Amino acid sequence: MDWLVAHKLPVGAAAQAVVRWLQDHAQGLFDLLAEALTWLTDGIAAALSLAGPLWLSVIFVALTWALQRSWGKCLAVALGMLFIVNQGYWKVTTDTLTLILVSCIVCMGVGVPIGILAARRKWVYMVLEPVLDMMQTLPTFVYLIPAVIFFGLGLVPGLIATVIFAIPAPIRLTYLGISSTPEALTEAAVSFGATPMQRLVKVELPSAFPQIMVGLNQTIMLSLSMVVIATLVGAGGLGQPVLNGLNRMKPDLGFESGFVIVALATVLRLMLEVRKK
Repeated sequence: MDWLVAHKLPVGAAAQAVVRWLQDHAQGLFDLLAEALTWLTDGIAAALSLAGPLWLSVIFVALTWALQRSWGKCLAVALGMLFIVNQGYWKVTTDTLTLILVSCIVCMGVGVPIGILAARRKWVYMVLEPVLDMMQTLPTFVYLIPAVIFFGLGLVPGLIATVIFAIPAPIRLTYLGISSTPEALTEAAVSFGATPMQRLVKVELPSAFPQIMVGLNQTIMLSLSMVVIATLVGAGGLGQPVLNGLNRMKPDLGFESGFVIVALATVLRLMLEVRKK
C-alpha cells in the first residue's frame, strides 16, 4: 500500500492554503469580528460583576419561577448558586457564564434562521447535513488552530471554537421543529389567507418552540463541555482550576471545580427546560 500513501490527497496542504489566503485577504474582517465579540463579552462580564452573587442568584431564582412555576426547581437553583459561592469559584463562574451567554446569543441568532431556511428549502438541509456532521465530529482542538491564528489568545478564539461546536444543535432542532408542524395547522393558516411570514410567526414557530428551547439547552450544555478546551487558549473560567488540578495532580481542586461546573449546568438546565403542560 506504499503507492497509496505516496499519492495521498493534499488535505493538509489545502487547509494550509485556505488559512494563509484568509490571513492575507480577510484579517480585517477577523479583527472587526474580534472587536465586536470583545465588546459583547466585556459588557456581559461587567453586568454579571455588577450584579454580584446575591442579586444574580435572586435573578436566576426569579427567572426560574417565571418560566417553570415550580418552587422545587427554584429551591434547587438557589442551592446550586449557593454551592458555587460556597466553594469560592464565583469569579471564574462569571467568566464561564459570559462565554455561555455570548455563545448562546450567537448560536441562536444564527442557528434559528438557518434552521427555518432549511425547513422551508429542503435542499438547503441536504447540503447542510454533512457539514453539520463534520462540525460536531471533527476534534475540537482542530478548530483552535485557525482560531488562534486569526484571533490570537484570549476569550475570543475559545468562543469561536465553542460556537462552531455548538451551533449544529439549534440548526438541527429548529429544522426538526418547523418541519414537524402538523399539516392541519399549516393548511388551516393557508386557507384563512395567511402569508408565509404570518404562517411562520403564528403557526410554525409556536409549534416548534419546544424543540427550539431544547436547542438552547443543548447549546448551553455543549458550551459548558468546552470550558476546559477554551481555557487552553486563554479563555479562563471554570476550566482553569480543572487544568490546574490536572497539572499539579491535585484531585481536590479538580473535583471542586468539576462539581461547580455540574452545579452551573444543573442551574441553567432547570431554569430553561421546557415546562410540561
